[in-house]
Amino acid sequence: MSSCLFFCRKLLSSSSPATGWLRCHWALRSARCVSTTEEKNARVVTLKNGNDSLVICRIINGMWQTSGGWGTIDSSAAVQAMLSHADAGLTSFDMSNHYGPAEDLYGFFINRVRRERPPEFLEKIKGLTKWVPSPVKMTSNYVRESIKTSLKRMDVSSLDMLQFHWWDYSNSGYLDALKHLADLKVEGKIKTLGLTNFDTERLQIILENGIPIVSNQVQHSVIDMRPQQKMAELCQQTGVKLITYGTVMGGLLSEKFLDVNLSIPFSGPTLNTPSLKKYKRMVDAWGSWSLFQVLLQTLKNIASKHGVSIPSVAVRYVLNQASVAGSMVGVRLGLSEHIKDTCAILSLDLDEEDMRSITEVSMNGRDLLKAIGDCGDEYR
Repeated sequence: MSSCLFFCRKLLSSSSPATGWLRCHWALRSARCVSTTEEKNARVVTLKNGNDSLVICRIINGMWQTSGGWGTIDSSAAVQAMLSHADAGLTSFDMSNHYGPAEDLYGFFINRVRRERPPEFLEKIKGLTKWVPSPVKMTSNYVRESIKTSLKRMDVSSLDMLQFHWWDYSNSGYLDALKHLADLKVEGKIKTLGLTNFDTERLQIILENGIPIVSNQVQHSVIDMRPQQKMAELCQQTGVKLITYGTVMGGLLSEKFLDVNLSIPFSGPTLNTPSLKKYKRMVDAWGSWSLFQVLLQTLKNIASKHGVSIPSVAVRYVLNQASVAGSMVGVRLGLSEHIKDTCAILSLDLDEEDMRSITEVSMNGRDLLKAIGDCGDEYR
């Protein structure tokens, strides 16, 4: 902790007192002097609330890329790629009812596992799906029929996790929906309940209403540190864990974009996917492209030191943050593969100097909590 406090003294001496203490608080969280070596090096984590629990891999295969915009998905190749990820120990998959064929692909995949792998291997596979309903009246029958569709598509009798999203907080129907989902959990149709893109205020309201939430999926990266400013504190008080996405920013946090000048046409890779376009907007909200290049170079220096890639460092940094249980790494199933780099994240051990170096560059950008709002506010 002494080196963390030294970094805080530097911040305090270079800022106004009020700003300095705020930045120091963030730095102490981001420099992560709160986790044991055993916790940091764990390959799996248990999400818990009361009697509800689910063991997931800390690196989760994100399946947003199956929804279109990343290339045509061949079902057979995609399922084979899912098997390859699972065989490599990457056994948790995140999807949604609105990610194109994602739930169907999981159904095909889980049947391959049932046929071709031993029962103990099947037990390790976890499918985390989302329900993103239209803002209609949340009746018990409507909720039940919606979840029945996911059960059928994924070909399971019980969902390992159902993560719930809601567009409009002024419509309190989200509480009705969650209470019906909790009933389905009691019936055994859902094993654990999570949220996606809920802010701190609404998470607290949901917990106060007795809904047994185990996790909240939020955007979190080396530039988007909003979850560490409000959300993580509530999570530490309640035991709710964070699952992060956007952690490699659709591929922007990679060697591919290092030393690239986007102002020169055709001089480098194009922003040709929905995720690259989305996270370039986050870069613009956080700071300039030149500052982003400083961040990439910092990550590259650390990656070279450890013999890994920039994305591995970027994900490990976020995994080291308070209350983060797991991070999503998007998979372009059957189109490209980064299994080796992804597995390297789980054995990577960033030292305090690595963490401080990244934090210092990250904090040179704008405070996104002020610029955008709390977790998920960009969707409302």
